[in-house]
Amino acid sequence: MPEETKINAEVLAVFPNKIRIEVKDINNFKVAEERLSVGSYLRISDSDDCAIMGIIDNFCIEKDEEKERHYIIECIPIGFLNEEGKFLRGGNNIAIPPIGVEPAKKEEIQKIYNQIEEKKRFIFSKLSQNISITVPIDGDRFFNKHVAIIGSTGCGKSCTLAKIIQEAIDAKESKYEGLNNSHIIIFDIHDEYHEAFPKANYINIDNLILPYWLMNGDELEELFVETGDNQAYNQTSLLRRVITRNKQKMNNNDSLIFDTPIRFSINEAMNCIVNLTIETRDYKIPSKVMVKGSPQTFDIDEKKYDYYYSEIKSFDEPKRESVSKGTYNDGSLEKFISRIKNKLSDDRLSFLLGDKANSISFEDVLKQFLAYKDDNKANVTIIDLSGVPFEVLSITVSLISRIIFEYGYYFKKADKENRTPLLMVYEEAHKYVPKLQSAKYNSSRISIERIAKEGRKYGVTLIILSQRPSEISETIFSQCNNFIAMRLTNPDDQNYVKRLLPDSLGPLTESLPILESGEAIIIGDSIVMPSLIKVDRCACEPSSHDIPYLQEWKKKWYDVKFELITSKWVK
Repeated sequence: MPEETKINAEVLAVFPNKIRIEVKDINNFKVAEERLSVGSYLRISDSDDCAIMGIIDNFCIEKDEEKERHYIIECIPIGFLNEEGKFLRGGNNIAIPPIGVEPAKKEEIQKIYNQIEEKKRFIFSKLSQNISITVPIDGDRFFNKHVAIIGSTGCGKSCTLAKIIQEAIDAKESKYEGLNNSHIIIFDIHDEYHEAFPKANYINIDNLILPYWLMNGDELEELFVETGDNQAYNQTSLLRRVITRNKQKMNNNDSLIFDTPIRFSINEAMNCIVNLTIETRDYKIPSKVMVKGSPQTFDIDEKKYDYYYSEIKSFDEPKRESVSKGTYNDGSLEKFISRIKNKLSDDRLSFLLGDKANSISFEDVLKQFLAYKDDNKANVTIIDLSGVPFEVLSITVSLISRIIFEYGYYFKKADKENRTPLLMVYEEAHKYVPKLQSAKYNSSRISIERIAKEGRKYGVTLIILSQRPSEISETIFSQCNNFIAMRLTNPDDQNYVKRLLPDSLGPLTESLPILESGEAIIIGDSIVMPSLIKVDRCACEPSSHDIPYLQEWKKKWYDVKFELITSKWVK
């Protein structure tokens, strides 16, 4: 700013969290080509040539006795710029009296954000008040702690996520050919991100293989047992005993338990359960089962289960004082058996219960999700959940999440020198980890909450995307250290974000309902201070753009190919 330009401003009052300033001539107060508005930065100097940096919170216009207009500006002190030009958080270091007020120059504002060590800087946005100023964040602090991206539909969440990941997979420590060491898994519930990452490892319902034998007890029970059924307890107990024994038999290891992630046969388990519900016994010798033409005696249940696994048997009919019904032969488990049969015969669940799920190895399951395929290595894996039946969506997310978490745990134990940090991205997270305590979401909630609480230790972190932050499990949100809050119109969601900010910066959240698409408030320990940013455009955008209704309606009537649609529908 030229020396002859007079900055006609005066500090009227200094409070712990606010500074009141009078400006007599607003035109002379502005810096050429600099925008002055709520959210702009001011520099308040003292006699030691140090300065407080503040953000304009509000202003009003007053008239004196001579009808001259004066601007009264209130700004929030955010930090202290010392003699060396280093920015320090806090605003109580100004010497009294302050001697000058002026709009902060671009270079001074940039210094605030450049406090982050250069090699750790990660940039995907500009300052909303001045898009010539980049807003670097500490990339290590951003990614090694959990992140939440929240905002109403159409605010730009998907594009923000795409930009962040595109920058992450392009970053390299030095010049070398090939991929960097980033590993990112996106749970894509609407098939949006394939266009943004055309080279990604793309998994959908047609090529997904997620073997049922890797499920833990909770997931198996959620899949096969109806929690509201009067016989749920008996069904669960029987399922556990039959599957546990099948694992022990198939793997020749009697120490295996129900939760051990090891191969077993669900078809054999099904045969055993059916046999138990139709078996008959010798009336006088209960350990003798009356298989037609070949009665068998078993001293323990495990031996009987081993016999029943091979096929469904035929039994003698009950006869008074000769042949009696078995323990489970009372009709109480008919719905349970019907439920299992329906699952096994449902082609939509072939990725979970079909032949490929039986034959795939544990190693190939891991390579599938981590994109370590010999013919296709990739930084990003997109798991398209749009084709997964809703009744198994929670189980699918739960199982994949748990596999990845345990991979991180065992990788750390097996390899002390190297790291392959993993980032798990949950799109529309409120759909499978809601605050609502329901058995339907129990398995996915447990898996994702465990990652939220313990994953950082093993190099597994989260990014949560949601339109409704107030409806997501509080355990997960409480573990997030960085938030990108975009336009929010729901009062409950706005209040949730306001609680994240210190009281002195509360007015920043007042802009949440009116943020433009792509604008966001970023909060957390990865950034120097909470800031209003404009996210940079993606190299390739996800397919989440709005449909131009009116323009489409103006076009000539389109004859829908119903046969093609229904053939895909019932596939």
